[in-house]
Amino acid sequence: MGPAVTAPPARAAVAGLDEGLVLDPARPLYVCHVRGPLTLAVVSIARLRTLGEAARTALESRHLDASEAARAAGLALPKRRLEWLAGRLALKHGVCAYRARHFGARTRTRDVRVGAVAEGLRAGRPRVELRSDAGPSAEGGAHGGGTVEVGLSHSVDFALAVCGPRAVGVDVELTRRMPPTLAELLAPASGAARDAESPGLRAMPPALRWTCKEAVLKHFGFGLRVDPREVELTDWRADGRFVWRAGPGLGRHVPRGDGARFDSWAREVDGYSVALVWR
Repeated sequence: MGPAVTAPPARAAVAGLDEGLVLDPARPLYVCHVRGPLTLAVVSIARLRTLGEAARTALESRHLDASEAARAAGLALPKRRLEWLAGRLALKHGVCAYRARHFGARTRTRDVRVGAVAEGLRAGRPRVELRSDAGPSAEGGAHGGGTVEVGLSHSVDFALAVCGPRAVGVDVELTRRMPPTLAELLAPASGAARDAESPGLRAMPPALRWTCKEAVLKHFGFGLRVDPREVELTDWRADGRFVWRAGPGLGRHVPRGDGARFDSWAREVDGYSVALVWR
C-alpha cells in the first residue's frame, strides 16, 4: 500500500488563467499576469513563419543583442531558428512585463540576457539576467530586491514563458494522438487501481497527464533526465489544480518534493495541453 496522499493547502483558483490564457496563432504576443504572482508571455511561432527574411532580421535586431543575433544566425534549420527566436522573445517580453508590474522598472528586451544552467542534472534550465549597464539585475537583485525566475516551453505554433519570484515549471504540448507505448503509460488505471483514482484524475486526458509530469520535472530543472514515472499524479481538481507526489527516484534529488507544498494548474487550451507548477 502506497504512502498516504497529503491534501494540498486550501488555495484560491488561479486568477486569470482559466479565463485569460489564449493561444491564438494570429496574435504575435500575448501577456497576462496571474496569482502567484506569475507573468505569462506567449509568442506565436505560426506568425513568425509568415515573416520574410527582412522582417525577421529587423525583429531580431530590435530585441536581440549582438551575441544572441549571432547565435540565431548560426542555427541552420529554419524550424529550430524560429523556435529559438520565439522562446527568446517570450522570455524577454515576460521578464520586462513582470518587472514593470511588480518592481515599477522599465526594461528593454535587448537588455534581458537569456542563458541556461551549464552542467549537472539541471543543465539547460533557462535563467535570465540584465546587462550590467541596464540597472539592477533580474537574477537575485532585481529592482526592489526581488528575483525573476523563468520557465519555458514550446510546441508547434507557440512558445510559452512564465516568470515568477521563485522557480517555475511549464509545459505546453499540442494535444494529438500519442504513440501507443506512451499512451499506455499515461492511460488511466484499470480495475481496482482505477477505482482508487480520484474522479478528477480519471477525467484527465493522457496528453494532459504528460504535461503535468513534465511541468513538475521542469520546475526542478531536471526535464526528462528523471523518469516521468517518478511523478505520480493523484488528483485533478475542478479549478485546474493537480495534485502529485514524488516517487523514490525523484525524492532522492528533492527530499522536500512533496506535491502538497506546490501550486499548480493544468488545462486544455485552444487545442493544446498546458501545465504549470510553482511555489
